[in-house]
Amino acid sequence: MTSEPFGMFEAMYAGAEAGGAEPPWDYGAPRPQFVEWAEAQDLSGGGRPALVIGCGYGADAEFLASLGFLTTAFDFAPTAIAGARRKHPDSQVNYLVADVLHLPREWQGVFDLVVESLTVQSMPPEQHPVAARNIAALVAPEGTLLVLATTREEDSEVKGPPWPLTRAELKEFVDGDLVMRRLERIEGGSWWRAELSRGRERPDASANQAASDP
Repeated sequence: MTSEPFGMFEAMYAGAEAGGAEPPWDYGAPRPQFVEWAEAQDLSGGGRPALVIGCGYGADAEFLASLGFLTTAFDFAPTAIAGARRKHPDSQVNYLVADVLHLPREWQGVFDLVVESLTVQSMPPEQHPVAARNIAALVAPEGTLLVLATTREEDSEVKGPPWPLTRAELKEFVDGDLVMRRLERIEGGSWWRAELSRGRERPDASANQAASDP
């Protein structure tokens, strides 16, 4: 990631750690859009490996760990990772500093569940395709990628950050046999929730319809 956005987000976390306002994207609890999906799936980890992209203070990661996933979580802001470790001193989550544009090669194809929530849209649009491809490459055979993002129409312009994702940008996560099983507009149409799976049967007609609905 370029130094400018890195510095901005690191500065926000550093300010919060010094007693300032919490970062505006920090929900303080697992994202309800994620929790709703997990409950609908009756999600259970069973010791399988999972990864949270751009984990911030770790609420989503801790939620995954509570469901029995062997959870790794990373953020490119070192102060966020230090804060996550401080907030969850007895955590089983492996918190790491990493850059979504330059992820460890040994992570490719490893994780049965990858959760990306609002991270790609925090980056300049020219970086979205690379970030999406890098994230897609992390999903293990028969694994799942969940993407949460706020919505933007194809012909609209926005001065970010953030830069909400268009439908076309969400489809950049599709990678070989990692296919879009379901794409929903939720929260009154203001959020995307996309579920992609690798190495399973192609989506049925109802899933195709869900992925094509506005």
